[in-house]
Amino acid sequence: MTKRRNVKSSQKETTNFHEKSKNYLSDSEIKIFLKASKKTRYPKRNYLLLLMMYHHGLRVSEAVALKKSDVNLKDSRVWINRLKGGLSTEHPISGDELRAIKRYLNSRKDKLPWLFVSERGLPLTRQAVSYIVSAVGVNAKIDNVHPHTLRHSCGFYLANLGYDLRLIQDYLGHRDPKHTAQYTRVASKRFERLWD
Repeated sequence: MTKRRNVKSSQKETTNFHEKSKNYLSDSEIKIFLKASKKTRYPKRNYLLLLMMYHHGLRVSEAVALKKSDVNLKDSRVWINRLKGGLSTEHPISGDELRAIKRYLNSRKDKLPWLFVSERGLPLTRQAVSYIVSAVGVNAKIDNVHPHTLRHSCGFYLANLGYDLRLIQDYLGHRDPKHTAQYTRVASKRFERLWD
């Protein structure tokens, strides 16, 4: 027996997204959050992990799967292997991110292939990333922050810059535009000139 997807329910979730509480961090909150990550036990790793999750809209499973070979320092590019049937793409690496990658890699003494490793020399687990995000949220005095909050924050940031739905969809690796529509629908940028 084939499993049928509940289309009605998923349409309702997308249509009524505006009725949900805020599930992303603003620009100022992201700055506070990232600054707090520098005061953790592994500041270089944790800062880079959270910065990359935000900059590239990474799911936890995509972040922990990143390998050093996915990062091209020479051309300032990173290969993002999207999961959940998403569209894998190459993303540019910004200057601050590139410096953070170099600092972190220079601090590593191992030859392990993964980009983010634990103190035991294993790739970070989903649970470890959830713990890091939660602990940094507490230190930053920002409530209810989860790993997926950083992915949503990326989408809302791009929408507020005025980028179109298709570009954001490709950047986040969404196959279905309805998953991206939530960001453009409630982006504050759309409402800025209403009272000029």
